[in-house]
Amino acid sequence: MNQPINQTTNQAVKIVTAAQMTALEQASEARGVSTDQLMENAGLAVAQVAREMMGGAAGARVTALIGPGNNGADGLVAARHLRRWGAEVTACLLTRRPDPDPKLDLARQYGVSVIDLAGDADEIGRGELERLLKRSRLVIDAVLGTGRARPLEGVVKQASQLLSGCRIAGSGPVVLALDLPTGINSDTGMVDPACFTADVTVALANPKTGLVTLPGAAHTGSLRVVDIGLPAGVEDGADLDLELLTDKWVASRLPPRPLDSHKGTFGHALVVAGSRNYVGAAFLASQGAVRAGAGLVTLATPQSVYPMAAAKLTEVIHLPLPEDQDGRFHPDGVATLREAGGRYSAMLVGCGLGKSAGTSGFVERLLLDGPLDGAIDRPGRAPPVIIDADGLNNLAQHAEWWRRLGRPAVVTPHPGEMATLTGGAISTVQEDRVATARHWAGSWNVAVVLKGPYTVVSDPDGLARIAPFANPGLASGGTGDVLSGIIVALLAQGLSTMDAACCGVYLHGLAGESVRRRIGDTGAIATDLVQELPEIIDRVRHPNGPKRIGETG
Repeated sequence: MNQPINQTTNQAVKIVTAAQMTALEQASEARGVSTDQLMENAGLAVAQVAREMMGGAAGARVTALIGPGNNGADGLVAARHLRRWGAEVTACLLTRRPDPDPKLDLARQYGVSVIDLAGDADEIGRGELERLLKRSRLVIDAVLGTGRARPLEGVVKQASQLLSGCRIAGSGPVVLALDLPTGINSDTGMVDPACFTADVTVALANPKTGLVTLPGAAHTGSLRVVDIGLPAGVEDGADLDLELLTDKWVASRLPPRPLDSHKGTFGHALVVAGSRNYVGAAFLASQGAVRAGAGLVTLATPQSVYPMAAAKLTEVIHLPLPEDQDGRFHPDGVATLREAGGRYSAMLVGCGLGKSAGTSGFVERLLLDGPLDGAIDRPGRAPPVIIDADGLNNLAQHAEWWRRLGRPAVVTPHPGEMATLTGGAISTVQEDRVATARHWAGSWNVAVVLKGPYTVVSDPDGLARIAPFANPGLASGGTGDVLSGIIVALLAQGLSTMDAACCGVYLHGLAGESVRRRIGDTGAIATDLVQELPEIIDRVRHPNGPKRIGETG
């Protein structure tokens, strides 16, 4: 899912629980912006998205499914504006509304048709609703907001099932969910069996946790985040430590590319990767680093891998190292790396190393027995390292490895590797991915990238960010090696471990979305991602295209 986030600042979008959103609304009220004004702003914003989705409102048939609380009130405001713009709008009340109900009264005054099906579970009501849905161009789901976590029942359940049935049969309308689709738990992402899948979900002010947590995220469709007029500074002090990555946030962190730069300006990345059985991993990681903008990339590989890697990689420096009888790194190779350690501004270890007693010893000597010399642009400091794949699997052989690491680090496990590192089960890792990433980032004092759909990145202080991508096309060998190459390139260019990890994950996901749009999500390969990277990075840097001569601003 590629989520176009409406954002006007360079700050990451805060992801909130239901309780946190309520607290923000209360803080807004205290600052002079009433709940009623927020509802008016929200309804207008939703109506504007609906109009955009339909290519105009005039003459369009729209049905708004209305629930009992503020979510329903927002839907009535949206219905009013769409009617004002010329749409034929029917508000279908699926539950009892408060009495009096100013939002409903105003919608009627503007000509919105109202059908009251609250409590009507008979065939007459069901048939009327089914006909209404089938003839609508767009349905706005404004039934249950963040305050409802119970199973769907009665008319609400029937309406959801009807909508799902229409869409499965191919006769259903486009669906816009207001804040979150009915049937998704806003905090956990758990989904009611009757829940339908929206085409677009318009999150009000902040996306809710359930929208970026599976299985709920699979029912969200494209996520749009809209401004509802919360006063400036209302989030300050609210302890909101979960964020959604966006184009603008990443653009604000990418390292600059000054006109007077040279290859040394953009750092020197050392990629320690490959073995006789995994030559491709070394190639993909190195190419990822080159394409992500590192000024220089050195690939250290076992001796027998060097001729194959050199034949494919013309842009990198090659450093062949001693190997064991199976074509994997020999621990003696660390001495060569130490001699050249001062050349490098960042290091990647792990892609395609394989597992053996020898590789375990190699990783221990390289990472845990004292750092390489400080890089020339970081006097007295060890270069930061990203540890991936078999680098992690070999680290797991050494008790309390994190106490001996002694350098800024990013670790990038998929759920299986995280289970190996922590001694737990994959199901435990996946049960709460944000909590898992936060816990181990704090315990290990590293930045953790927990890969998978909606990849989570956490720093040791508990700040976590989620990438808004779930792409089955990335479920193929080598895509993780490309990600590691991107991150080490960003580290080499001077980004912090957290910023490099977040930007790398986002650019990798965005490249995956570009590949999916071009060729689909079956048969995409890691090399496809590498080819997309320069254009993707440029698009993020310059969303309106590069400036022409004479342009300013």
